Amino acid sequence: MTEGQDDRIAQWLAEAARGDENAWRCLVSEFSPRIFGLLRSQCKDSELAEELTQSVFVTLAEKLSQYTEQGQFEPWIFRVATNRLRDEMRRRTRHAKPTPQESLVELEGPRGESGGYRTIDPVQVQDLENAMDELSRSDREIVDLRHTGGLSFKQIADLLGEPVGTLLARHHRALARLRESMERFEKRRGN
Repeated sequence: MTEGQDDRIAQWLAEAARGDENAWRCLVSEFSPRIFGLLRSQCKDSELAEELTQSVFVTLAEKLSQYTEQGQFEPWIFRVATNRLRDEMRRRTRHAKPTPQESLVELEGPRGESGGYRTIDPVQVQDLENAMDELSRSDREIVDLRHTGGLSFKQIADLLGEPVGTLLARHHRALARLRESMERFEKRRGN
């Protein structure tokens, strides 16, 4: 995040702590899609991801009055989300169920003047899911935090307690593995 974005988040946090509903809506609007996306990517269960996302914001609402922003809000809220998911997955004895392929649609946002949705090729989605499943848990977490959660490498380093250089190298290797897997899947189909 840029300094201006950090300032805006700090302002929303302060205003929301004082009871400003608009500031609270801004926080939820800014972070809930990213948190939900990260959780859904990790557990492959939209209902569980939604439940945990709500739980994260309940925690935020409970702790908001004591929270002092020092530029660490994003790593903190994503740590809450990932810890909540880990706790829930430990509690459950079964594995999360995958999201049906036909329900995956990407919100692209405005396209020119028309706007709208773009349907993702289910074969490519399945290939990507399979490729992600081939990554180690720690590499997958880095890819998800970066590309689904939208965190910077510094924020991921703060969250995971690892050096930025190490994360950059692991991220680069993970993307190379994903690319190799995707190419391998495509060749198998004869494309």
